[in-house]
Amino acid sequence: MKIMFYVSLIIFIVTLYLVIKKPKNIGIGYSALAGAAVTFILGISSIEDIIRVWDIVWNATFTFISIIIISLILDEAGFFEYIAYKIVNFAGNNIKKLFLLIIVLGSVISAIFANDGTALILTPIVYSILYRSKFSNDKILPFIMATGFIADTASIPFTVSNLVNLVTAGYFNITFLRYTEIMIIPDLISIIASVAVLYIFYRSELKKNYAANTDIKPEDLIKDKRIFKISFPAILILITLYFISGFIKIPVSFISMPFAAFFYLMARLDKRIDANRVIKIAPWQIVLFSLGMYIIVFGVSNEGLNLIYVYVLQHINNVLPPFNFILSGFFFAFNAAIMNNLPSVMIGDIAISGLKNPGLLMYANVIGNDIGPKFTPIGSLATLLWLYTLERKNAIKISYRYYMKAGLILAVPVLFSTLLALYIVSRII
Repeated sequence: MKIMFYVSLIIFIVTLYLVIKKPKNIGIGYSALAGAAVTFILGISSIEDIIRVWDIVWNATFTFISIIIISLILDEAGFFEYIAYKIVNFAGNNIKKLFLLIIVLGSVISAIFANDGTALILTPIVYSILYRSKFSNDKILPFIMATGFIADTASIPFTVSNLVNLVTAGYFNITFLRYTEIMIIPDLISIIASVAVLYIFYRSELKKNYAANTDIKPEDLIKDKRIFKISFPAILILITLYFISGFIKIPVSFISMPFAAFFYLMARLDKRIDANRVIKIAPWQIVLFSLGMYIIVFGVSNEGLNLIYVYVLQHINNVLPPFNFILSGFFFAFNAAIMNNLPSVMIGDIAISGLKNPGLLMYANVIGNDIGPKFTPIGSLATLLWLYTLERKNAIKISYRYYMKAGLILAVPVLFSTLLALYIVSRII
């Protein structure tokens, strides 16, 4: 191995450490850009690499930011809390029914508003609802874990459901419609498997029914009625345009950004929501992080890591189907668990592009990097932010040890089932 390979690998590891630990509260984007700057100064990355990376990630990044802005405005308007309380009332004091409905709600939010929307917006709402209904912490824990779990395992169906999906779709020029055609069945299997393993794992805590808090009416939670009324038709139009984008060949960010601007202007006009605060707290660091980390990934891949990944994937492909598909997905998943899914998916995409006949392996890469982060707390930024949000709001404190124990037990069968479903789809399409 060349000396520069080890140098680039050290830069990658140090940058990843800074991103995860955030010493002195340094933004993840600044850490990633600093690492990218070092690779450029040392000649590991070039101007051509920077241009290529930006060409790959700009659409994914701005789509993601737009979706988060829309979801934050809807959250401020009371949209998600209204639906959550409606679900509580519909459950009729049946704890098992409530558990199932919360998972379904999380699945829908993940599909439309990305996994971060579920992890960061729905989780505090669910905790607040259960706390007001006099749930003890041991009864709240299954719901909180289920919300965090389904945020990732149900973020498969659309390109916009996860930044991982967007990056891969951009790298391989996969349209929204084509992506959905391949991934809708695996996503449904992932949700079904998630419901099954979550219920089995937490069945002892879901035996006794509860007394719902009826003092709060869902209608009273709506803070901006105009935004609330236009939310449902606007979301339907947005999803429809996503599907059409493949036919008219325009980037999905060109659709999502105008919708984000529309909701922002509505919030400014009504003045019931602090629209400027929403813009301020939007994850702009993700823009810098995407550019910086992927420049580093390109550098370390060019220095030799890509050859290692191609070698491993070629040997896995020699295994009889469907085990080659499943092993590849688990390989990507454990990479995501160890190094975080955003750099992991890019390394996987680069390696897959170096194979002669990759088939639908890029979709296995997506599934591995969507579900694999559940193995460890550092697997995705959404999980780290989810744990931080729970702690900051003085909600349940979930230790890394407990998270990894539950994550491995729950995620392995879900990942296996989803990859098997993808293999079956690959034989049909």
